[in-house]
Amino acid sequence: MRVLVLSDTHSPRRWTACPPALLPELERADVVLHAGDVCTPDVLDLLATHAPVHVVMGNNDVPEVAEWGAPETLEVELAGVRVGMIHDSGQKQGRGARLRRLFPTADLVVFGHSHIPLDETADGLRILNPGSPTDRRRQPAGTYAVLDLRDGAVVEARIHELPR
Repeated sequence: MRVLVLSDTHSPRRWTACPPALLPELERADVVLHAGDVCTPDVLDLLATHAPVHVVMGNNDVPEVAEWGAPETLEVELAGVRVGMIHDSGQKQGRGARLRRLFPTADLVVFGHSHIPLDETADGLRILNPGSPTDRRRQPAGTYAVLDLRDGAVVEARIHELPR
């Protein structure tokens, strides 16, 4: 299963349209995960024309994002991998243990908020922040992640930079 992972798209201030480099990824995606700060549901509508979308609420999301189906936290199983999702994972110190307590059966937790891409294992839990494709802040480029999930395992997780 090919999973496109996004966060912090910040429409319409930053996401005025889908970045062209993301379109091929959307076309290949079996599922899209969005870790919040979509801001407006039109982004989710667009993503959903390509693949099923799982999304959580971010601190900048309008109420219509919740109405679209975004809870504060979410747990889904994809290709046998238990995935937890939350927008803000809190401070770096103790993050792995905190996320393990919040998602005790997860194999992977996806989060956003910081706009800083991250893929690491902490306290026995794989944690992934795809960064932001549209609001790079102090990062050298906008980013997103692609997961390859098979038979209950994360076969590959890659963070990609968008061309500037």
